[in-house]
Amino acid sequence: MSVLTPSTAATGDAATPAGDPELSKFGYTPQLRRSLSFTDLLFYGLIYMVPIAPFAIFGSVYAASQGMVALAYIAGLVVMLFTASSYAQMVKAFPIAGSVYNYAGRGIAAPVGFIAGWAIMLDYFLVPGLLYLVASVTIEAAVPSVSAWIWLVGFVAINAVINYFGIRLTAVAINIMIAGELIVLGIFLVMGIIGLADGRGNGDWTSAFFNSDNFSFGIVLGSVSVAALSFLGFDGISMLAEESKGGARQVGRAMAVVLLLAGLIFIAQTWVASLFVTDPAALIGGDAATVGNAFYAAAEVAAGAPWLATLCLVATAIAWGLPDSMVAQTALSRLLFAMARDKQLPKFLAKVSSKHASPVNAVLFTALVSLAISGTALYYLTEKGEDTITLIATMVNFGAMVAWLALHAAVIWHYVVRNGSRNWLLHLVVPLVGAGLLIAVLINMKLYTQITGFIWIGLGLLALGVLYAMGRAPKLSGVGGNDTDVDVA
Repeated sequence: MSVLTPSTAATGDAATPAGDPELSKFGYTPQLRRSLSFTDLLFYGLIYMVPIAPFAIFGSVYAASQGMVALAYIAGLVVMLFTASSYAQMVKAFPIAGSVYNYAGRGIAAPVGFIAGWAIMLDYFLVPGLLYLVASVTIEAAVPSVSAWIWLVGFVAINAVINYFGIRLTAVAINIMIAGELIVLGIFLVMGIIGLADGRGNGDWTSAFFNSDNFSFGIVLGSVSVAALSFLGFDGISMLAEESKGGARQVGRAMAVVLLLAGLIFIAQTWVASLFVTDPAALIGGDAATVGNAFYAAAEVAAGAPWLATLCLVATAIAWGLPDSMVAQTALSRLLFAMARDKQLPKFLAKVSSKHASPVNAVLFTALVSLAISGTALYYLTEKGEDTITLIATMVNFGAMVAWLALHAAVIWHYVVRNGSRNWLLHLVVPLVGAGLLIAVLINMKLYTQITGFIWIGLGLLALGVLYAMGRAPKLSGVGGNDTDVDVA
């Protein structure tokens, strides 16, 4: 098995410098190319979160929050800011690929990292499938002459090719696509203002933020468990720690900035859309057709014509099917690469292309898994009439939140317990509050989500037990003298 040496760490421009100090102290040889600027990371995070993400789930969040949709996103932003702080602390300590898998594994212990990685895998495995599913069904509604199955396969194939040729091409594609999303969002907001000026608005301007008749903490926390889907992705930036020019500090700043920007964008668009809901009672009642079409119906009212609804619908399909699912596959491939590099997943997933500096096998495997998940979900949705979109969405949020609990625990253990930090605010108070908020959201999730989620965690514990039984207890390079051996194509 060949190991990529510093002299062959990368080819072409912006190669990773030999003897990368941020990696060598953890026992890793540079393999991925440091070519991403702060702007690249910012765009990556924004496109992963999808600036127009609420278009697709506005109705679900509106119903769950009893109309207080803007409040749901404000509460979600607060929860995520605590989580972003813990990410920033851990990426400074361990500036390597793998995100929460590495942070929990190195911050606490390798077996904890394995379970955290297993939990976040539920998120990263399901997110691309969910995105492809929503995109294919949505664009079929706009272009019924082309089957959702054709769109599905096409989206997966395009993203797999772009990811295969490396992070630089992925970054270029992201920058182009996010511009289109922001243009569509800008058009919607402008038409919303015009619609309000023309008297097409409906309801109280403040009810989206607070309604005393419907308010309860349980309702708000329950709606956050749905709205959280829009926030997933800012943490994906941490997966690119080995491909960032500015290292750990740049990654931490990018996560904080992208979270704030996206949060403000989400709050603004959902508030404007809420002012054009013509039948709030029906939407809160949860009628499936009304919920699924809620944002597009509001857009039509805002413009006084169907063209804006069609524009928003097509933009949602393209955004979820190409740029967002592209970066979701990128994040998953880096997680698989990191765990395989540490021999906690099959070794073939750690193979890196010396030409493109990308984990090629992990990229292709991710594409196949995404196709299988989205294809299965599409079949049950179209042929069996089952709401697989809501099921997958809630499962995605469960996996992410369990992994984030491990992240907060890692901050406390690594900094306070192990290293005696006296920065009580960042290393104790913030992670404790963040963990408490996540637990509150998890408690208010649907029962079937909790049951299915804990089954997944149970399978992870079983897999961990099998590793121990086979004499392959989780170990991390640079911890206790463990080394890695990575294949290079």
